[in-house]
Amino acid sequence: MLEKIFKLKEHGTNVRTEIMAGITTFMTMAYILAVNPSILGEAGMDPTGVLLATCIASFIGTACMALMANYPFALSAGMGLNAFLTYTVVFGFGYDWRIALLAVFIEGIIFIILSLTNVREAIFNAIPLSLKTAVSVGIGLFIAFIGLQNAGLVVGNSSTLVSIVSFTDEFKTAGICALLALVGTVLTAIMYIKNVKGSILIGIIATWLLGIGCQLVGIYEPNAEAGFYSLLPSFEMTDFTKLGKTFGECFKADFDGVGVFNFIVIIFSFLFVDLFDTLGTLIGVSSKANMLDEEGRLPKIKPALLADAIATSAGAVLGTSTTTTFVESSAGVATGGRTGLTSMTTAILFLISMFFAPIFTAIPSFATAPALIVVGFLMFTNIANLKLDGDNYTTAIPAYLCIIAMPLFYSISEGISIGIISYVLINLICKKGKDVKPIMYVLAVLFILKYIFL
Repeated sequence: MLEKIFKLKEHGTNVRTEIMAGITTFMTMAYILAVNPSILGEAGMDPTGVLLATCIASFIGTACMALMANYPFALSAGMGLNAFLTYTVVFGFGYDWRIALLAVFIEGIIFIILSLTNVREAIFNAIPLSLKTAVSVGIGLFIAFIGLQNAGLVVGNSSTLVSIVSFTDEFKTAGICALLALVGTVLTAIMYIKNVKGSILIGIIATWLLGIGCQLVGIYEPNAEAGFYSLLPSFEMTDFTKLGKTFGECFKADFDGVGVFNFIVIIFSFLFVDLFDTLGTLIGVSSKANMLDEEGRLPKIKPALLADAIATSAGAVLGTSTTTTFVESSAGVATGGRTGLTSMTTAILFLISMFFAPIFTAIPSFATAPALIVVGFLMFTNIANLKLDGDNYTTAIPAYLCIIAMPLFYSISEGISIGIISYVLINLICKKGKDVKPIMYVLAVLFILKYIFL
């Protein structure tokens, strides 16, 4: 039956190889089950509900990828997109998280339509490669900055805005947490360099265990009033009723004080990042698996994109941020995964993970910080794709502005806005707009109107 569904022989693989590849992929991306509840929990969402929603949405999206496209790609809540929801939409704009989830749901519906038509190619081709790359790099810096904050390594400073924490002050709470996060980051980086499977997840668990050890010997002292809680996990049964605190909440959004244009900007920001992140991941992982045709195109890309879009809308209804294809799928591909059996294996493991929700949600933020910092680095490495010579300044400078705006303005959408506006203006003045597609003019005008009227 598996041969009939996944065509294993045709792809030169077997059941054992595919299952092992699926387990490998899950191990490399399971860190999202600890990180996502932590990030979205800051937005006011129930962490257990978020974790359950993430598990189910990951199962739906990855299973759709397996059955619709027969590709070894796995999906889950996208890094950067969850940060955008919490730190830009909720903290930055001051909107309720239900508004953000509704925007994700609508973005998913739009993505479904785009995946069934050729509009996707038109939008994709209109945006210059430099800005596509810059978005990924900027998000990497933004995520790393959030990780440094969650670790307590970066703290506020009245004269310089931010500075490094004083490890000796309040050492048994803030100091030791920051130090443990630093140690965890180094450990995670070493394991990743040495190609240890699941290095990011192992790094999270190792940092947490070090913290537990520090608590047991008295180096770390819980102080609930200051926000430092016991690090010892509770081995309770998963409370599946918590899903009710997130399921369907996107349809209960209160639009008081939310402008129509603001809401459209939020939807577009989610759509923009999701669209290019998904396409980039699919092409990148596919090239490693030699799945691209002679023209560099991915066969059956429409069902792959459709699986991604379905997972996004389903995830929003369940109660999690945008669900997208993970670049960590390359780990499974590297171990021989070539068909949907790999992704189906990963999907089932996500479903099983629901029963371990109390453990995942108990992991402290300083233990997940190394994952954010290292994942930020992985996204930042795309900067190598930018051409920064004198002949390309009209594209390189807007990309640079896009990149630095995200962490410095603490907003992914501001980075996208500034990148597009500066690209259109610089090219219009320096090259008389000959390289600018009409869609870019429309986007630039919309973003300028946002700054004028909002």
